[in-house]
Amino acid sequence: MVRSALLNVMIAAARKAARTLKRDFGEVEHLQVSMKGPANFVTAADKRAEEILRAELLKARPGYGFLGEEGGRREGTDQTHTWIVDPLDGTTNFLHGIPQFAISIGLERSGTIVAGVIYNPANDELYTAERGKGAFLNDQRLRVAARKQLAEAVIACGLPHYGRGDLALGNRELAAVQDKVAGLRRFGAASLDLAFLAAGRFDGYWERNLSPWDMAAGLLMVREAGGFVTDLDGGDAMFTKGHIVAGNETMHPELLKLLKAAGKD
Repeated sequence: MVRSALLNVMIAAARKAARTLKRDFGEVEHLQVSMKGPANFVTAADKRAEEILRAELLKARPGYGFLGEEGGRREGTDQTHTWIVDPLDGTTNFLHGIPQFAISIGLERSGTIVAGVIYNPANDELYTAERGKGAFLNDQRLRVAARKQLAEAVIACGLPHYGRGDLALGNRELAAVQDKVAGLRRFGAASLDLAFLAAGRFDGYWERNLSPWDMAAGLLMVREAGGFVTDLDGGDAMFTKGHIVAGNETMHPELLKLLKAAGKD
């Protein structure tokens, strides 16, 4: 496949940051004997990765703005472009030595995500997408799964947990979906959940309490693979509302209907 210069910049930045994350991931297991060590170590790894990503991306496009999980928003001289970056999506997985984490980079142009990269250094899976040009895993074109029955579907979700989210609402949503589908999965990295949906591994996905950097690259990935993405109200305000639902042309409306009903209880 032929990649644009812009996408090559994003891939190079992700791979450079991934080298340090992969090394740090190898060290986490040695810190598990300590209660304080792993969390402090992972926080440092997260910040280190973001610094590398910011330096690499801004070196290539110095005027672009930057929105990162660790450093927040930094305006650029080019008001139309913003990098939206999660240097380590799946921090809890990383902390526990679970190889389900990723670097996520989205590029927003005048309010629209036009390019995305999601990279898991643990298994070298590189997901890429550009608006109007399709989504890819490494060099393989992606399409969302074609399943049309919820009873055959595997659905990914996020769950509220200690100190975060509405547990009662989460339980209602789970109950509404659980007995309608073949399986539910909670893998703990939103960007990879969306990438897996784009790759046809999942049939649908929803989650609340997300930030733009959790979703930016992944929502483009799903759309470029032929899927549908909205907020849980059926609109396009995922970034401002912080929730998302995605699936193919059949699963998305079915899932949205179930979740809306659960939200009214």
